[in-house]
Amino acid sequence: MTVLAPDRTGIVQTLSQTVADCGGNWLESRMARLAGQFAGILKVEIVEEKAAALIAALEGLEGMSIHATIEGPDGDTSREHLNLDVVGNDRPGIVKALSAAIAGAGANLEDLQTALESAPMAGHPIFHAKGIVSLPDDLAPGALIEAIETVGEDLNVTVEE
Repeated sequence: MTVLAPDRTGIVQTLSQTVADCGGNWLESRMARLAGQFAGILKVEIVEEKAAALIAALEGLEGMSIHATIEGPDGDTSREHLNLDVVGNDRPGIVKALSAAIAGAGANLEDLQTALESAPMAGHPIFHAKGIVSLPDDLAPGALIEAIETVGEDLNVTVEE
């Protein structure tokens, strides 16, 4: 499920209490505060008979926008996963170009965090992206690096298993 709301104290407590009250088990989450807004992605386990009641309870929470879906078990997890680190000069469209290069190579961007950071010594803003990429069986890590480096000569790309 995804959760969006103006940030305030107690959002996670309210969500976790609702999940527990409905008999659910909070498995995984990623949450952040950005520009005064709370955003979260959650994975909850619950018996099928109680899923609709949990979704209704979550959707009834005041001041939160919640989108929940019922899904089966995770798909194929046998793909190779790499930690990706990209640093370079910031410019409009860099995330678009980076994500297009990764998808164009056939890889899947599973996790992405981006930020502007102060360049050492110079102080001007530089783009920094960290993420996790899964590779199809026929894609070597070196080919992924080459695809990303086509985004710009100034990019420093590192991948680790």
